[in-house]
Amino acid sequence: MMENSRNVVIAMVLSIAVLVGWQFLVVNPRVASEQAATQTTQGSLQTPLTPAGTPQDPATSPAGRESTVPLSDAAAITGQSREAALASTSRVAIDTPELSGSINLTGARLDDLRLKSYHETVDDTSPTIVLLSPEALGTAAYFVEFGYSGAGAGDLPGPATVWQAEAGQTLTPQTPVTLTFTNAQGVTFRRTISVDENYMFSVADSVQNGGSAPVTLSNYGRVVRFNKPEVAAAYVLFEGLLGVFGESGLQEVKYHAIEEEKLVNPPKVSSGWLGITDKYWATALVPSSGDGAFQPSFRYSADGRAFYQSDYLADPATVQPGATLDLQTRVFAGAKVVDLINHYEEAQNIPRFGQLIDWGWFFFITKPMFWFIDHLYGLTGNFGVAILLVTVTLKLIFFPLASKSYKSMAKMKTAQPLIAELREKYADDKMKQQQEMMRIYKEQKINPAAGCWPVLIQIPVFFALYKVLYITIEMRHAPFFGWIQDLAAPDPTSVFNLFGLIPVTLPHLLMVGVWPILMGITMFIQMRLNPTPPDPAQQVIFTWMPVIFTFMLASFPAGLVIYWTWNNTLSITQQAVIMKRNGAKIELWDNLRDTFRRRKRQA
Repeated sequence: MMENSRNVVIAMVLSIAVLVGWQFLVVNPRVASEQAATQTTQGSLQTPLTPAGTPQDPATSPAGRESTVPLSDAAAITGQSREAALASTSRVAIDTPELSGSINLTGARLDDLRLKSYHETVDDTSPTIVLLSPEALGTAAYFVEFGYSGAGAGDLPGPATVWQAEAGQTLTPQTPVTLTFTNAQGVTFRRTISVDENYMFSVADSVQNGGSAPVTLSNYGRVVRFNKPEVAAAYVLFEGLLGVFGESGLQEVKYHAIEEEKLVNPPKVSSGWLGITDKYWATALVPSSGDGAFQPSFRYSADGRAFYQSDYLADPATVQPGATLDLQTRVFAGAKVVDLINHYEEAQNIPRFGQLIDWGWFFFITKPMFWFIDHLYGLTGNFGVAILLVTVTLKLIFFPLASKSYKSMAKMKTAQPLIAELREKYADDKMKQQQEMMRIYKEQKINPAAGCWPVLIQIPVFFALYKVLYITIEMRHAPFFGWIQDLAAPDPTSVFNLFGLIPVTLPHLLMVGVWPILMGITMFIQMRLNPTPPDPAQQVIFTWMPVIFTFMLASFPAGLVIYWTWNNTLSITQQAVIMKRNGAKIELWDNLRDTFRRRKRQA
């Protein structure tokens, strides 16, 4: 039998048990261990690609893909400041409405990039977000690089190649830059880099064979980073190495997975993209689908300085004397703005580029929900208000189910005296007790499960909303009212320092703000609308569950806690109205009085 109180407990527990359990019992301990694992010694980076003409690999075929490419002057890495690292090499500046930084002429690397529209904190005077950083910064390094592998062509562009700026002093949406490099064999490489108003770079390469012999080479591209996100978000969203490869679709490799496997080789394809994604930011390479097939790879190495890498190597192409080979690649490096990512997928024909954003298993609910919240934001100008309106809408959609649930609770309450008599009458005969209870349910047309299933159906909606609040950059640093200036961050206040009146820094566990307290109060009231369960174990659950959830949810995004509080408030009102219409007594004040009386007697 599913008793009235037990239905409520099951619904509440199933709604957030998975979130709370993983967050506090698995994710948080894992964060500490993963952060410790990233502290590695300095050394040289080994990658699977080798410039032609080096002793490591004289081959011109794909067999050379298991070779290595040493980084430029890796031994000189000293962990110097960012300013010193940038000043140590010649550069071409980047200045767009959304980006600032520079291109390193050594290796023609994209290794200095800041996002102008995003800051480290809600304070607009705080530093802007740094996405890419040069290799000399040690574990903070994160960059994009293109080069060539082959034989018979002399020195090919790679990590140590010093390019010359032929045209353009600053890369802007209106002024591309052109870099050139000519080796001793007369092969000229010309690279024209352009960028749009947002985060998409286009890299157009031409290889002109001015020598007397054919040249066979393969172009490659790679995204390399030396660290993992500071706050691991495993089991909530995907962060790591990913790509879409032809018909095989999306492939994701988490950091801990690539650390174990070391190398993952998806199938060779002629279209797709690959890169590395964080919660809000991503860097992705989009090889041209018209340049033949390419072999994508994901890899990790702990030799010396640990690094993670997404790369591709194209099939070899031969350039005859006097001929020119043209290649085209795109690079996305920036914020994962939903509308912008969708625009790139459609306008630039990038297959499934929208999957750069992790919408989760319930994407068929999550994506429409984001669309609804985003449109309400356009009307209200406040994401917090949009969340409140979405909650009301969801309540209206699920009103028939909730009504059925509360009606079942009301009927269960009216049957409580009879059930209590049965328990006392057949206290020693559990089988007879169950039979008589089922008879009463049948006579009064009570479905014990009706109070549970309608609530269970809403659980995917809750997870989808949680996903939207947690992963979308639109929610980052989005203010509500008062002290909530970031709906994606926890409530910054705490009852234990009198909400900021006492100037002390509290442990994370004691950061219990106003909204978590309000959520706990609404949960307490909602549970007290029902009769106090006779089972002592259930009484303990009823008493302590709101307190436990108050502490647990205090570290969740404020937007989610606001939603939960507002949802509880609407549920309390809805439940009280439906129960009253069905003639069931509202037990709130009686339960509160009995609770405090018991505490006085115990004292």
